[in-house]
Amino acid sequence: MPDSAPIILLHRPQLGENIGSVARVMLNFGLTKLRLIAPRDGWPNPAAEPLSAGAFEAGVSVEVFDTAEAALADLQLVLAATARPRGMEKSVTDAMGGAEQIQDSPLRCGVLFGAENHGLPSELVGLADTIMTYPVNSDFASLNLAQAVGVFCASWGAVQGAVGRWEGEKAGVETPAPKEDLIRMFEHLEEELERAGYFYPPDKTPLMKTNIRNAFIRGNWTTQEVRTFRGAIKALALGRGKARVQRED
Repeated sequence: MPDSAPIILLHRPQLGENIGSVARVMLNFGLTKLRLIAPRDGWPNPAAEPLSAGAFEAGVSVEVFDTAEAALADLQLVLAATARPRGMEKSVTDAMGGAEQIQDSPLRCGVLFGAENHGLPSELVGLADTIMTYPVNSDFASLNLAQAVGVFCASWGAVQGAVGRWEGEKAGVETPAPKEDLIRMFEHLEEELERAGYFYPPDKTPLMKTNIRNAFIRGNWTTQEVRTFRGAIKALALGRGKARVQRED
């Protein structure tokens, strides 16, 4: 089973200084896996080193991805840090609740944070399983990126100190499919819907896709369920009365 500690993901981070500060606060609370999604100034970034206080040399590893889909592909449980639910039908928690949810899960987990200037786009929040938000002052809700990550990391450290490490996978329960499988299923369905002329008018297409994905995400689909549904999509695409559809591997 995977290490219960979550992966921290930064979507389009801008300042190297913030990345360094994130690494520092991660290691303060025992987190060592950092993923950068399309960092504005590239990676490695010399500006990150001073504020990291040696965190990279001391154990924080960095992976860089061009797209969020690639960075999320192997994760099974994703929390999105955002200031508001955005009208999505998702479970909402705070930092402590998010840390407890991850601690109690045998899944490969990640916590996703947005860029300094705009936060997370709605389509990425739509791919998350849970929205994580903080009870900040409504008149001054802006947090620095490293501060936002630090609030979660401190909660993770508190949970680890209170209950210790997860030592066994829940027996008899099939785990949710990794995001890579779900994204491939979404793309398969959306391709067939495009062919059928479903997405109309064109300017509404991104929102319609996000709503469809958001509905499916709430189902906690297993790998077998994804395979079954992709087989159903293929059968509908081929039409009735055609040869038996070969199931998805």
